[in-house]
Amino acid sequence: MEEFRKKTADEIEKDVIFSHAIKAGKRIYYMDVRKTRKEEMYLSITESKKIVSGEGEDQQVSFEKHKIFLYREDFSNFIDGLTKTIKFIHEAEKAAGIPSEPAADASADNTGDGASDFKIEF
Repeated sequence: MEEFRKKTADEIEKDVIFSHAIKAGKRIYYMDVRKTRKEEMYLSITESKKIVSGEGEDQQVSFEKHKIFLYREDFSNFIDGLTKTIKFIHEAEKAAGIPSEPAADASADNTGDGASDFKIEF
C-alpha cells in the first residue's frame, strides 16, 4: 500500500501544471491546473485578497485566501451553473437600469447581452 505524506510548499508549487492569474482590484484569482495522486487533473481556484491592518510603522499586510477545487466530473455542471448565475445577474441589473460593465475582451461576449457564452464540451 502506498504511503501518503503531507507535501512541502515547494512540492505543492511544483504540482502546478498550468497557472493563470486574474487581477481584480484588491483581489487576485489564481486558476491552477494540478494533478491528483492518481495523475488526474483538476482545477484549483484561489481568491487572494490583500488585507492591510494598522497604520504607519505598525502597518501589517496579510493575504486572506479562499480555495475551490473543481474536478473533471464536475466541470460541465459548474460551467452551467456559473453561466446561469452570471446571466441572471446581467438580466436583473438590466431590468433595474444598472449599466453593465464593459467586457474586458469584447470578442469574448458573443451574445450581445453582456453575458459570456461558454461553449465548452467535455
